Amino acid sequence: MSGRDPLAGKLPVTLITGFLGSGKTTLVSKLVRHPAMNRVAVVINEVGEIGIDHDIVAMSSENIALLANGCICCSVRTDLQETLRDLFARRRVGEVADFDRVVIETTGLADPAPVLQTLASDTLVAAHFRLDGLVTLVDAVNAATQLKNHAEPAKQIALADKVFITKGDLASTEALEQVRQAVAEINPGAPVALVLHGEVDPQSLVDLGLASAKAGPATLRFLGEPLEGEGSGGERRLARRPELHDASIRTLSLRFDRPFTWNGFSAALELLTTLRGPDLLRVKGIVNVEGRPVVVQGVQHIFHPPVDLDRWPSEDQRTRLVFITRNIEAHTIRNLMEAVAQVAAAP
Repeated sequence: MSGRDPLAGKLPVTLITGFLGSGKTTLVSKLVRHPAMNRVAVVINEVGEIGIDHDIVAMSSENIALLANGCICCSVRTDLQETLRDLFARRRVGEVADFDRVVIETTGLADPAPVLQTLASDTLVAAHFRLDGLVTLVDAVNAATQLKNHAEPAKQIALADKVFITKGDLASTEALEQVRQAVAEINPGAPVALVLHGEVDPQSLVDLGLASAKAGPATLRFLGEPLEGEGSGGERRLARRPELHDASIRTLSLRFDRPFTWNGFSAALELLTTLRGPDLLRVKGIVNVEGRPVVVQGVQHIFHPPVDLDRWPSEDQRTRLVFITRNIEAHTIRNLMEAVAQVAAAP
């Protein structure tokens, strides 16, 4: 690894998503008023939607509002790429108050994948911002129906780094447990918390992603230590409760004892993304590249630049990968990765 940390200095971005009626607007409207949001820029669809007009103390422009607590609210005027570029440019020249974090609320019907991909693929955006995590809100009252009738809620859960279950006070104990079960089966690595009336501590939204190339406990948390003890090739299928969610989405956890060459590993990923990119919902893990720890993460066919860690975050130096996929058989990925591992290890 070079001496410079490629993630240092980049502004962390947290995405908040969830299906229609899951409580995103309620959560964001409470969030922006929190005292700890004084150095945060919140990107939303329309400033007026969250009812903050009476809290505005200054308008920097038509689409940017400064709240009394210092939080910046910015509505998307064209597309997200332009909004983030504009925010950073205004921050640099002092047109808006300095901020050190961005929270983005996506629309209820939005597929969060393109937003995640923007942070990785847009050169100017990726130079200044880094993904810190995707938080998905799940409506405890209506989740069962939504998961059964729509594809978006399951995908939003599958891509999440953390899940907030809302309206738990309005749901029966049985319904709440069913929702917990569905979330755990779709995305077993995501922490789950109950949120009532949109009340959250802003601190619960931070440090979900990879913040530094310097390895430590935060690295292991980002990688998802539920992997520990699952063994190689542990698969979780979603067929036990098909009435609750899209059973085509599944999570596959893989471990490999032998190191990869980077050419071999990247060739396997390239083949997967070329053939099945739209169904490769998310990939995250740490790869042993000829002894070096390299973190990889991607959404469908777009991958963030790999990050060389300064050291292994624990004594475990095996490659650990988590794939969340749609309609891809587990053995397909396992066989491909194992074949590449064997070829890479051949003399």
